Amino acid sequence: MTLVRLALKSLLSRRFTVGLTVFAIALSVALFLGVEKLRTGARASFADTISKTDLIMGARSGSVQLLLYSVFRIGNATNNVSWQSYEELTSRPEVDWAVPISLGDSHKQFRVMGTTAAYFDRYKYRNGRSLAFEQGVAFDDLFDAVIGADVAQTLGYAVGHPIIVAHGLASFTEHDELPFRISGVLEKTGTPADSTVFVGLDAIEAIHVDWQGGGRKSGPATTEDVIRAMDLKPKAITAAMIGVKSRLQAFGLQRAINEYPDEPLQAILPGIALQELWEIVGVAETALTGVSAMVVATALLGMAVMILSGLNERRREMAILRSVGAGPLTIAGLMLTEAVTMAAAGAALGIGLLYVGLLGLRPWLDAAYGLYLPLSGLTQKDVIMLGLVLAAAALVSLVPAIRAYRLSVADGMMVKV
Repeated sequence: MTLVRLALKSLLSRRFTVGLTVFAIALSVALFLGVEKLRTGARASFADTISKTDLIMGARSGSVQLLLYSVFRIGNATNNVSWQSYEELTSRPEVDWAVPISLGDSHKQFRVMGTTAAYFDRYKYRNGRSLAFEQGVAFDDLFDAVIGADVAQTLGYAVGHPIIVAHGLASFTEHDELPFRISGVLEKTGTPADSTVFVGLDAIEAIHVDWQGGGRKSGPATTEDVIRAMDLKPKAITAAMIGVKSRLQAFGLQRAINEYPDEPLQAILPGIALQELWEIVGVAETALTGVSAMVVATALLGMAVMILSGLNERRREMAILRSVGAGPLTIAGLMLTEAVTMAAAGAALGIGLLYVGLLGLRPWLDAAYGLYLPLSGLTQKDVIMLGLVLAAAALVSLVPAIRAYRLSVADGMMVKV
């Protein structure tokens, strides 16, 4: 206890430089733990991009590819699923619900997705959270459209604004003869829904009545009244989200879809496919953790430099301690205790800064980016990391401790001219 008391008094006598060092350590620890919170939060948000959906069905391809174009709107399907196959497979007794998806068109670089109004009830994210409307309602008329939060913010759209769908993803040809009207704007979710324009599945068929093979048919355009009177049942869809009555039935239905004899189809479990995708893109989290660890290491090295550079000013102090009976190991232990005390104070302050930052930033991160950070206590991994910080502080303090150990009474009492 005498050594700890002596270390505290020594630190208080140098409170300004010590305070700056403790604050630097606190910032680095807060950054280190904050990155870990962001990493786990981003991973959880990524895994919760789609939940409560048991299977995703599409044309046979890779599981990650099917997930990318059906959920994240990235890439294109290798083929379509015929409507007949969709109806036959989703009418099986184990199927509880199914929502078809049709992709291929765009609006100013945002993907347009044809679906049914059931999508807004069945699509879940963040462990069962439902889509909600910031403005308006789901589409009711044939040419109604619902837009995500990013579409509304980027393009300045609101309910009632007209919108024209372009044919294809990078096409200058638009379906300007049949404009849509925005009926609703979704709240921010942090999912691909934010950057999607939703229209009815029958609307996708309606705007392509006069199209064939990727181009317009020759002759006069079909009027809107005639189109509204048509049977607009789709001939094919891109994919489908499926829910089963029992989770145990998902594997049997998946096998039935994968072995469907009429056309090559594939069904994936979204959770497993998300894990596969995270293994591909998750290298960024390792790099981020490495950068924050280097920040902590830099702060600890700065602490060691501060102690070492102050030894010349403290030579007389060390000599007096030696003269009253303090041994070399006591002097070295004093340096070690000071370093660990500063690191512990910095870690405690860093934890406080972390939670103050979380309290302030959580609502903004959720509203702006859909990134949900739970306000939970320190995990076992966090505690281990803090222990490693204290151990690293003790390790880097060995250089000034050894230096102090070697100082002699004569050297400390020497007056240099």
